[in-house]
Amino acid sequence: MSLIINLLSGPRNVSTALMYSFAERSDTAVVDEPLYGHYLKLTKAQQPHRDDLLGVLEQDGEKILRETILSPPNDAPVYFLKNMAHHLIELDDSWLFDERIRNVFLIRDPEQMLPSLVNQIAEPTPRDAAYEAQSIWFDMLAEAGSPALVLDSKELLLDPRGVLSTLTKKLGIPFDEGMLAWEPGPREEDGPWAPYWYHNLHRSTGFAPYREKTEPFSEKLLPLLESSRPHYEKLSQHAIRASVS
Repeated sequence: MSLIINLLSGPRNVSTALMYSFAERSDTAVVDEPLYGHYLKLTKAQQPHRDDLLGVLEQDGEKILRETILSPPNDAPVYFLKNMAHHLIELDDSWLFDERIRNVFLIRDPEQMLPSLVNQIAEPTPRDAAYEAQSIWFDMLAEAGSPALVLDSKELLLDPRGVLSTLTKKLGIPFDEGMLAWEPGPREEDGPWAPYWYHNLHRSTGFAPYREKTEPFSEKLLPLLESSRPHYEKLSQHAIRASVS
């Protein structure tokens, strides 16, 4: 029986780098945001090249659950799903409690994330930032007796080996040194939105060193920062910590 790692991330959280990391494991298959088309179909969310993406993405959420999310390819021992928390809409959420699934949240300080998000979405909404969605799913899982693991992108970048070693131990799989590096360039697992979102990642060969943003924070983003921070801080209390600083 495959272990299905269901990552519930927000945007600009190094989630794709984490997907690349798991893709380097010989026992792991990965899939990139399988519910993106479903989300675009059901919302009027303004995303880069929205119409082009709707022309190529599967949009039937139930079909995606049945044929992609809950069907690991070639019976891979480990199956890594990179999902955005706000894409899980208008679906029966019982799949989150499938015995094969371990839910993992990936968060990032909104003061660091939001200035990056506006490079792709000029006027981001709370839904685009996904903090509230993460908070809701986290609480639902905890209340149902199925607590999730939490990663913070800062801690991950400060200590990739330490954080990933702890994560894999908690998931019950061995740590693989190969998770720390990958070849530059696109991957076959990339979603068709990769040319619009993954420019920097395609130049990388591993997790980038952590760097704080030092530019003045945009005043127009302050209301979104204020609404996002409580959700981030709640989940941050549960995050796996770096062993180095």
